[in-house]
Amino acid sequence: MRAVAFDIFGGELDVRELPDPSPAPHGAVIRVEATGLCRSDWHGWQGHDPDIKVLPHVPGHELAGVVEAVGSDVRGWLPGARVTVPFVCACGSCPSCVTGDQQVCERQTQPGFTHWGSFAEYVAIDHADVNLIAIPEDMDYATAAGLGCRFATAFRAVAQVGEVRPGEWVAVHGCGGVGLSAVMIATAAGARVVAVDISTDALHLAERAGATHFVNGSAGDVAAQVRELTRGGAHVSIDALGSPQTCAASVESLRRKGRHVQVGLLPGGPTPVPMARVIGHELRLLGSHGMAAHAYPPMLEMIRAGILHPDQLVTRTIGLADAGKALASIGSVPGVTMITPRAPL
Repeated sequence: MRAVAFDIFGGELDVRELPDPSPAPHGAVIRVEATGLCRSDWHGWQGHDPDIKVLPHVPGHELAGVVEAVGSDVRGWLPGARVTVPFVCACGSCPSCVTGDQQVCERQTQPGFTHWGSFAEYVAIDHADVNLIAIPEDMDYATAAGLGCRFATAFRAVAQVGEVRPGEWVAVHGCGGVGLSAVMIATAAGARVVAVDISTDALHLAERAGATHFVNGSAGDVAAQVRELTRGGAHVSIDALGSPQTCAASVESLRRKGRHVQVGLLPGGPTPVPMARVIGHELRLLGSHGMAAHAYPPMLEMIRAGILHPDQLVTRTIGLADAGKALASIGSVPGVTMITPRAPL
């Protein structure tokens, strides 16, 4: 198969021929029709993720495609099914999985991190009966691929972890793929959304997604501007980027009893959090890590009903030949970039 791979962290990303994967007895191999370019892939390429232990490595973790083959123990899927997967692939049997919290599975695997990922023509997925999600026939692969990480992650962060309610103020720090998804979902939930980013193009996309107030992160005190716009602070503030600066600004943007949701991955090193404000204002600090496959139906129903439009967030589609350059310069093009691995080079 053709795939994008790297031999050293931060090194060249090139397209090469690699062996096709085979399904584990409980797993499946997916023919990748679309895969998203995500900042988490950049972190993995830079060596920030301890799950990547063996090089060369193939990145990519949000995907949609067609089941190519299944293992001997798989009961619910046959070749030819149109599917996506959550980026956290659960085992289905650990204590967290048994209680329904597959997104924090104790034996989770993640394509693009624990094993070769979806910047390739084929990818192996573990525990297919737990992790594969059927996608509607009228949903294109590019839209479905974005659900596996960014959109589903934002959906759970907004609706389930942040518990956003109608009329509340929500601040979204970082309007990349996750942030724009969070803006759209919070707006659909009836919230008033403040979008924060250093890119005017990204803020324009946030306006299209439903944000009504905007803060340029490169101009002045971000948290003070959010508090002023919201007359005292956001009820919910989401760090969708992941940096010490955006994390601190998100916490400081909150009103008393507010909820901070950390979604963006933070690179190694100290992350100062204004704990005096957390204590004095009784703030809640929450983490959100993807969404389990069994939790997808409400989100898919909102998409089917035309309440959510994840397809509007895709601003660029490229082939494998351009994937390495795009990953190295991630953030330079607003919106969501999709890769079509089977397109001609």
